[in-house]
Amino acid sequence: MTIISRILGWLLILVGLLWIGQGTGYFPYPAESFMIAQTKWAYWGVVAVVAGLAVLIIVRNTRRRRH
Repeated sequence: MTIISRILGWLLILVGLLWIGQGTGYFPYPAESFMIAQTKWAYWGVVAVVAGLAVLIIVRNTRRRRH
């Protein structure tokens, strides 16, 4: 279960960074994307990154308690 949780955490972080990049206009690919220069997607990206970090921290802390 910890491997799946870690993968989920890292995917959330990567997707969040992509959304931040597209929402701020720094990563305008693909050019037809509806997310480019849309600030709300940058905010959702921040939420996704924070959620991913929270998952990774929770997984790390629960693993320490078991040992």
